Amino acid sequence: MTVFILVAGAFTGPHVWRETTDLLSADGAEVRTVALTGLGGRPGDPGEAVDLETHVADVLAVIDAVVAEPGREIVLVGHDYGIHPVLGAADRRAGAIARIVYLDAGMPRDGVPALAAVPDREVREEVVELAAGSGVRGAGGELPPPAGEAWSRWGSTAGLSAATLDDLTARAAPQPLGTLLQPLRLTGAVADVPVTGVLCTGNGPGVEMLQIMVDVGDPGLRSLAEARVPFFELPTGHWPMLSCPAALAGTLIEAASGGGRRLAPADASRTPAHLRPFLLDVPERPRERTGNTDLYLPDGPGPHPAVVFVHGGPVPAEARPTPRDWPALTGYARSVAGHGAVGVVLDHRLHAVTAYEVAAADVADAVERVRADPRVDADRIALWFFSGGGPLAADWLTDPPRWLRCVAANYPILSPLPSWGLGATRFHPARAVSRAGRLPVVLVRAERESAEIAATVEEFLTEAGRCGANVEVIDVPEGRHGFETLDPTDGAREAVHRAVGAVLARLKG
Repeated sequence: MTVFILVAGAFTGPHVWRETTDLLSADGAEVRTVALTGLGGRPGDPGEAVDLETHVADVLAVIDAVVAEPGREIVLVGHDYGIHPVLGAADRRAGAIARIVYLDAGMPRDGVPALAAVPDREVREEVVELAAGSGVRGAGGELPPPAGEAWSRWGSTAGLSAATLDDLTARAAPQPLGTLLQPLRLTGAVADVPVTGVLCTGNGPGVEMLQIMVDVGDPGLRSLAEARVPFFELPTGHWPMLSCPAALAGTLIEAASGGGRRLAPADASRTPAHLRPFLLDVPERPRERTGNTDLYLPDGPGPHPAVVFVHGGPVPAEARPTPRDWPALTGYARSVAGHGAVGVVLDHRLHAVTAYEVAAADVADAVERVRADPRVDADRIALWFFSGGGPLAADWLTDPPRWLRCVAANYPILSPLPSWGLGATRFHPARAVSRAGRLPVVLVRAERESAEIAATVEEFLTEAGRCGANVEVIDVPEGRHGFETLDPTDGAREAVHRAVGAVLARLKG
């Protein structure tokens, strides 16, 4: 018989699993929920430092109780913070565990504390400050639980009603600081246990986006693809046990049997999507490479208007070729050069979602160098953003300079994804558009965009409509994220022609 051992995330306990437990039991499975010390389990003893090892011991006690009964196959499920004690316990009982399910959880590593996985930087800083006042490793200290909409700082609340949020708040317990600050210790034995990932696409990327990241060269995801780790998607926020317990129960049952979608590993015989040919046959143009910036030059001495193409990401630092040699970007640059504008492609350092400030500085520096080039008309510049580079557009939408004639964006992320923890930063185009005035914006929208990115585009367009922003939307029928190299259809080619024409018209008008 399959036995599911369910471990909840920060501030929560066994109560969050109530409906999921009932549904799994009705399907014939046995379910145990772990009551972590201080989070629905026993309160910590006075003077006792409740830390990650305390919670690992809580999970071990449940595993050992199940192992004592013959004929049981254990599936360990860790949600959010809960994946840390799950991995710590599984590492010590690897032979007893049939599978580990990462439920909208990160990929903890040996020697790294759970605090590193908390998406919101301000929360991380708050924990460090509290710990400083609580002694070694925050012994005895606690992080107060969130209330109401503050839960969104720990993950998307999509799918939760106001009543559910109120109940979540009422039942929440303070998180012992030691559980977030003590490093996870693994011997490596857990690496032999099969794993499954469950992605909540209202909170972060789905399988298609993970595949793109594998192809670009993300080392962690490449290892998952090579190991043939299966994944499931749930179209909800970070708390599926509360927002869609029936769908979660069905997913866990499938996961227990090894089902799910697998990422395609990197393969020299398979050209990854971002390195396939550009969908237009664009003639070669002269190119000048200086530092991290390439210029594709039009005919004639100039000065010419310029279009700066800003790639998406995050892109691993070790990715080769680097984005300025990707066919879609070089194709666009050659295309505008053939129409009389300088095409500019640069490599910026968006290597992680925490690096937007560094990447923004790279883009601003490149723009100033381009504007200083005597072959460029410094008063006629357009910026064109792609995919995960979309948040970088916020700086340029906020009080745009007079020389910026247009901002364009292809299948962009226009609001930080909840799992990024960047909601309070300036990189939020859906908010910045209200300050763009009459700056023209050309938005190229893929019809088959992933739900999590499409939601950010809708947020942007809603705000743009409210404030009367000057936005032109160009839809790509049946287009996917990265359609320029994925979908060489007549409709996609027409959309590219329209987008290039729209940007150049605003530069030359």
